[in-house]
Amino acid sequence: MALFTPQEALDYHSKVRPGKVEVVPVKPCRNQKDLSMAYSPGVAEACNAIHADTELSYTYTGRGNLVAVVSNGTAVLGLGNIGPEAGKPVMEGKGVLFKVFADVDCYDINLDVKDPVKLCEIVKALEPTFGGINLEDIKAPECFYIEDRLKKEMNIPVFHDDQHGTAIISGAGLINALEISGKKIGDVKVVVSGAGAAGIACSRFYALMGVPTENIAMFDSRGHIHTGRTDLTPEKKEFAQKKACANMAEAFKGADMFLGLSQAGLVTKDMVKNMGKNPVLFACANPVPEISYPEAKEARPDAIMGTGRTDYPNQINNVSGFPFIFRGALDVRAKEINEEMKLAAARALAALAKEPVPDYILEAYGAKEFKFGIDYVIPKPLDLRLIEWVAGAVAEVAMKTGVARKTVNMDTYRDELKKRLGASRARMENIVSSYGW
Repeated sequence: MALFTPQEALDYHSKVRPGKVEVVPVKPCRNQKDLSMAYSPGVAEACNAIHADTELSYTYTGRGNLVAVVSNGTAVLGLGNIGPEAGKPVMEGKGVLFKVFADVDCYDINLDVKDPVKLCEIVKALEPTFGGINLEDIKAPECFYIEDRLKKEMNIPVFHDDQHGTAIISGAGLINALEISGKKIGDVKVVVSGAGAAGIACSRFYALMGVPTENIAMFDSRGHIHTGRTDLTPEKKEFAQKKACANMAEAFKGADMFLGLSQAGLVTKDMVKNMGKNPVLFACANPVPEISYPEAKEARPDAIMGTGRTDYPNQINNVSGFPFIFRGALDVRAKEINEEMKLAAARALAALAKEPVPDYILEAYGAKEFKFGIDYVIPKPLDLRLIEWVAGAVAEVAMKTGVARKTVNMDTYRDELKKRLGASRARMENIVSSYGW
C-alpha cells in the first residue's frame, strides 16, 4: 500500500511555503547595535580577521558546517536526465536529510551545465563558501572525471554520494553477511547488474575490502563486461573478466553475492537457487527491485536479502551514511574523505548492527525485535546512534590518516554529537510546527 497519494506529495512540496528548506538567522537583529554588528560597520571586524588568515572563515562564518549539494540533473533518482530545475526537489530533500540526521547546513546548487570541465571550474570557484561538496545525480561516466578532478584541485571534502554512499552501506552489509556465513572475503564471487556510477563505485569498494576484481562479474545494458568487448569505458575495463558469460544466469551459478543497481525483474528465483550458501542479494533498483524480497526468500530461505525499500529488512539507504560521513569530516576540517574514512564508516555501521536495538526504533518500524542475523545486517536509517558511531569513526580516522586540520577529543566527541543532534532537532521542530505542520 502506498504511504501517500501523488497529490499529497505535491501538496507537501507546495503548501504553506514552497519547497522544503529556508534560511534562518542564528544571531539576533533586534536593535541598532545588533544590526551594526550583523552588517555594517561591525562585519568589517570579521572580514579583516579572515583577510589576515583565511582559516578564520571557519571561525567567523558558517562555512565549517555548510555543504553544497551540487547537481546538473543528468541522472536523477530513477528519473534519468530531467535537468536541474526538475532535479531541485531532490537536492532540497538532500538538504533536509543532512540537517535532520546530522545538523549539517546545506545549499543546493543546481547547475545548467553538462560540460564536465566547465562544471568543475564552477564548483572549484565555490570553495571559499563551503566546508564540503556533495556531488549528486550526475551521470556516468562524466561523474568519475568530475569527482576525481575536484578532489585533486580542492582542499575540502568532495564526495559523490551516488557512488560512495551505496558502496559504504552495502559494504557494511557485506561485512556482516560474511561473518554470518563464515566465508572469507578473498573467496567471494560477486555478480553486479548495473555499471553506472554506483555499480562501479561499489565494485571498487568491495575490491578495497578484499574481493578480488577477477571475482566480480559485472553486467551493463549490453551484457557481461569482458575483455573481448571493444565498447568499454576505462571504468568498466577495470572489471572486465577474461572469460565471457553468456548471460547473468550463468554468472549466478555458485555466486556468493548479487548487487543490483539496474532495473526491476532481471533476477529469477531459479537464478537465486543456483547461488552458494547464505547468498547475499542486495537488489537496489527502486521502487521495484531486480527480484522482490518474498521471491528471493522463497527461493532461498538462507538468503541475506536487502533492497532500497523501507518495507523489507536490510534497507540499503544512503541516508545511513552521507550525513554522518560529512559530519565527521567537517568537525575535524578534513581536506578530503579518503578511502580509510569510507572503510571506517562501513565498519562502524556493521558494528552498530550487532548492538541491542532501542525501543524507539522498534516503535518507529512497528516491530517486536531487531536482532543481528540474516534479516538484520544493517542498522535502521532512523537509528539516532548513527551520528555517534559513524561520524565518530570518520573523524577519528581522518585524524589518524593526516587529512584533518583540526583535532577533537574522542573521549567527549561522541557525546557532544548526541547532544548536538537533540538540540538541532528541537529547533527544527519549533520551526516546522510554526508553519502548521
